[in-house]
Amino acid sequence: MDHAPFLERALAIVPRDDTYIVERVSGRLPAFLRGTYYLNGPARFSRGPVKYDHWLDGDGLVCAVVFGGEDGVRITHRFVRTRKLSEEEAAERAIYRTFGTAFPGDRLNRGVALESPANISVYPFAGTLLAFGEQGLPSELDPIALETRGLFTFRGALTDVTPFSAHPKRDAATGELINFGVSFSAAHPMLNVYSFAAEGTLNWRRRLPLDAPRTIHDFAVTARHIAFYASPYVLDAAAIVRRGRTVMDALSWRPELGTRLLVLSRETGDVIASIPLGGCYCLHVVNGFDDGGDLVVDVIEYERPIYEQYRVMPELFTGVGRGRPVRYVAGADGVVHRRAAIAYSHAPDFPTTDPHDASRAYTEFWMLGISATGQPGRKFFDELVHADWSRPDRPDVYRDAAGRFFAGEPAVVSDPSGREAPVLICPMCDAEHGRTVVAIFPARDVARGPIASVELRNPLPPLFHSYFVAS
Repeated sequence: MDHAPFLERALAIVPRDDTYIVERVSGRLPAFLRGTYYLNGPARFSRGPVKYDHWLDGDGLVCAVVFGGEDGVRITHRFVRTRKLSEEEAAERAIYRTFGTAFPGDRLNRGVALESPANISVYPFAGTLLAFGEQGLPSELDPIALETRGLFTFRGALTDVTPFSAHPKRDAATGELINFGVSFSAAHPMLNVYSFAAEGTLNWRRRLPLDAPRTIHDFAVTARHIAFYASPYVLDAAAIVRRGRTVMDALSWRPELGTRLLVLSRETGDVIASIPLGGCYCLHVVNGFDDGGDLVVDVIEYERPIYEQYRVMPELFTGVGRGRPVRYVAGADGVVHRRAAIAYSHAPDFPTTDPHDASRAYTEFWMLGISATGQPGRKFFDELVHADWSRPDRPDVYRDAAGRFFAGEPAVVSDPSGREAPVLICPMCDAEHGRTVVAIFPARDVARGPIASVELRNPLPPLFHSYFVAS
């Protein structure tokens, strides 16, 4: 059964670079909603005769939705002009192997790594805007025009093959940026951890041995700790370099290795604890914080990895399994003393919190879900969820109609004065009619539905991660 009718139409959209003003808004935008909602994700899934198989293969497209202007809502979207995109456009053919697609004569960056399409996430840092791919250095963008300036090397401290993840964490008080990357050597796999000052210079770098080349996509940072949910999802780098395999085909699920919570000192980067957690999988982390002497890490936990559900395009999530938000509380003795879960298991993903709650004790967060989880057939994100750790059995859920989907990570915006309730920004896609809107929901009552929406002149495909920058 097809639970995502017309999804192929949405994924086939290839928008052109554009900037324009939307003057008419459906509903009422709250007066405090002033700032830019950034969104990044893969778009364009073919080049010449090569058709990409995996959702992570598309070239990165960054969109900026600017609220609060006197003349309306300004929309800008541009493809990230990576080396991959520039060379392939000039050659009018595919050149580089992607995450899930290999083809005769394809190339790697320096023969050892994927050429990043910069298609995962977007973050402001050091006075600029950075677009990240799954691994590799980010591309620097103009924060307003979204024009690409080139690779951001952190003042020359890193190179284009430095392991670097797509989910850095920024300290709002100090401006410090913390990130990591995995070196996937079979003999000596390493976890690289980095700290950068607010202006972009490297504070320190640590190289920590791993027991296996585990893939780690996201992590948590608290006032005192850096924590990694290290799943037994292992990458055979030699299969990519020597045997022409894709990253997707070089991954293997090794539950016998077990899952571990690696805990580091935030101050020094040294390992404090390695705590066994069983044998589950985590792609995205919700948040983490210190609670007295305890470390609290909240994750979206699955029984198996999710990347295999991102192919073959456009038949996505055909066998997606259940997952749920899970809270782990670890003591100073290096033991998990409590595990709790939210009562929502519809393949949740793209969790987000109020930016003011990052690395702090909190209760509320938001995420997307797939209502037909557990049923056969193609599916996509059609539920928006507000969850609260203080009432874990009562999530607040909005489900969209058939053929309509959520098209990117939501972002919560609070009223600085505290007089009005927070709102949630989330893009939505009407795949049947080729429409994209940026919808505004009451953040604490998403089941009520959108209170306002901005329709884009040019529809966009479903994208990935977002970030909101207040004016």
